[in-house]
Amino acid sequence: MIYYIFILQLYFLHFQHLYSDIHSYFCADIGRSQSFILIRHKSSGMRKTLFLIISLLIILFFGLNLTWGSVEIPLRSIINILTLSGEEKSSWEYIILYSRLPQAITATLAGAALACSGLLLQTIFNNPLAGPSILGVDSGAGLGVALTMMFFGGTIGGIAGLTTVSGYFAIIISAFIGSGVILAAIIFFSTIIKSNLMLLITGIMIGYLTSALVSILNFFSSEKTVFAYTIWGMGDFSSVSLNMLPVFGGLIFAGLILALLLIKPLNGILLGERYAENLGVNVRLLRVLIFLSTGILTAVTTAFCGPVSFIGLAVPHVARMMFKTSNNKVLMPATILCGSAICLLCNLASNCPGYSYTIPLNAITALIGAPVIIYVIITQRSLKAN
Repeated sequence: MIYYIFILQLYFLHFQHLYSDIHSYFCADIGRSQSFILIRHKSSGMRKTLFLIISLLIILFFGLNLTWGSVEIPLRSIINILTLSGEEKSSWEYIILYSRLPQAITATLAGAALACSGLLLQTIFNNPLAGPSILGVDSGAGLGVALTMMFFGGTIGGIAGLTTVSGYFAIIISAFIGSGVILAAIIFFSTIIKSNLMLLITGIMIGYLTSALVSILNFFSSEKTVFAYTIWGMGDFSSVSLNMLPVFGGLIFAGLILALLLIKPLNGILLGERYAENLGVNVRLLRVLIFLSTGILTAVTTAFCGPVSFIGLAVPHVARMMFKTSNNKVLMPATILCGSAICLLCNLASNCPGYSYTIPLNAITALIGAPVIIYVIITQRSLKAN
C-alpha cells in the first residue's frame, strides 16, 4: 500500500535532518586524488528535485504494479478495493489484496534492502564491484534451501519430537538459517582478520564452498527437485504473503535503520582507515555492524524472495551517477529510493501485463544491471588511463 512507501520516505527525511552536519564535518580536507569521495555536488535544489522525481516514480510504479497484470481490473474497482469503499468481485479483491499489493510492497522493500547492502559493502571494501553476494550470505541461503529440498524432502523438523514444517515456510526458515550461519562466520572472521582485502577473499571463498555443496546436492537429486530449486533461484517478489509482510517489513526496517545510523562513520571511512581512526571511528566495530546490517538485509530478502541479482551491485552506481556524490548523507537515501523504484520496474516487467506467464525476475534485473556494471568498469579504466 502507498502507506508503506510514505513511511519509508519519512524515515529517510528524518535521518537526513539528523545528520545534516556531516558534510561540513568530513569534507574539509578532501583532495581530488581520493577515490569514492565527495567529488562534486549538486545544488540543494537539484537534489531535492531528484529526490522528488524518484519518489514520484516509486508511487507511479507502485500504482502500475497494482493496475497491470494478467487479469484486467478497472482502476475504479482497484481504488474501491484498497479503500474498502465498495463491493467488488471477490476474485478481484483476492488478486489486489493478496497478490498484487503484497508483491508491490515486497518489491519496494527488497529493492531498498539490496541496494543499501550493496552501498555498505562498496564503501567498506572501497570496491565498486562489491555486492551482497560477495560475502556468500545468499549462497548460504541457497545451501539451506538445497538441503531442505534435496536432503530432507522439503520439510524441517519431525525429528526428536519437533513440529514438522514443510512447503513455503520450510523454504523461508531454511534459507534464513543458511544465511544466518554464513553471516555468523563472516562476523567471526571480521574480528580476527584486519585486512579488508583478506576478508573479501574469505567471503568469496565461503561463497564458492557453499556453491560447490549445492552442486553436489543437485547431482544426487531428482529432476523434479532440481527443477524446483532452479525456479527458486530465479528470484520472485510474489512469495511474501499479506500475513508475512509485517515480519518481512519489520526485519527490513531494522536493517535499514542500522545502516542509516552508520552514515557518519561511513563518511569517515571514505577518507581511509587511518584517517577514520584519527577521527575516533572504531573501524573493527564498524565492520561488524556493517556486516550485521548487510547480513540482515540480504538474508531476509533472499529467504523470502530468493537470490535477486544485480540490484545491490548496480543501484549504488546509478545513484552516484544521478547525484554526483559519494557523501552517504545524500547517497544512502538516494540509493535506497532508487533500489525501490528499480525493483518495482523489474517486477512490473517480469509480470508481462496482458499475458498469463511470468518472466524470471533475475533475467530482468540482469538486463538492467549488467550494462550499468559494464559502464562502471569502462569508466574506471578510463580514469586510470588518464
